[in-house]
Amino acid sequence: MQHQEFEPPEELQDTIKCFWYDRRDFGDVQSSFEVLPDGYAEIIFHFGSACSISYNGGLQSLPSPFMVGLLNQPVLFYTQNRLEIIGIRCFPWTVFDLLGLPSGKDGVRIFEHPIAQLQSALDECIHAGRIEEAMVLVKAYFLNARSHIAVDSMLFKAGIAMREAKGTMPVSQVAAAAHATVRTLERNFKQSSGHTVKDVSGLMRFEQARNQLWLYPDSNIAGLAHELGYTDQSHLSREFKRYSGTTPAAFARRAKKGKKVVSKEFVAFIQS
Repeated sequence: MQHQEFEPPEELQDTIKCFWYDRRDFGDVQSSFEVLPDGYAEIIFHFGSACSISYNGGLQSLPSPFMVGLLNQPVLFYTQNRLEIIGIRCFPWTVFDLLGLPSGKDGVRIFEHPIAQLQSALDECIHAGRIEEAMVLVKAYFLNARSHIAVDSMLFKAGIAMREAKGTMPVSQVAAAAHATVRTLERNFKQSSGHTVKDVSGLMRFEQARNQLWLYPDSNIAGLAHELGYTDQSHLSREFKRYSGTTPAAFARRAKKGKKVVSKEFVAFIQS
């Protein structure tokens, strides 16, 4: 297993959180890995074995690239043998403008886009083990894409406020930080991301709880609820189960027993 994260150039830091590479060897038997929700949208290029999701009682093979938008529940991906991934972790209020696509609430989104033309060049780099070179190609593509769009300064300010507050800031305060009315902010935010400020804030706060329990499964859950601005431990437990399908305590036990730690931002459980 190998995981690397790469800082975006300064010109992309208002739209992209990071670029990342991940390699996993699953063996000959088909396995699944579960990805939990967080506050980002991911553009995923994959190489090697096929990557699929469950669909209508069977498995649907995913093209490269595809998008993982904001999730409201865990998603199981299926693969076997070696799977290598290049991911672009985007802020959800910028990803659709960056790609020139209409916004939506799709969890896993298949889309046709000129970005797919990168696949063959990236595949050659990955096959030869030239990860840094692959990242140069991806960064160059997004630098060019970013130069052709105007990022909404109101959404940029709102995003900064939300990230700094880790999802705990009320919508009225987010609007004040963005120098906008609540109504204007909500309209523009939903148009750009497909989600409300409250939707994304809830995911950001869940992500903080998830990361803390992933890295420190012995954390005190009541104390964590207080630290993250939940009303009480029951509030945290309800919200955590809403997004993860399990309780904080059960998640912590699972993380302690069988986690594969690669980074605090990349949380996936491997299942046979």
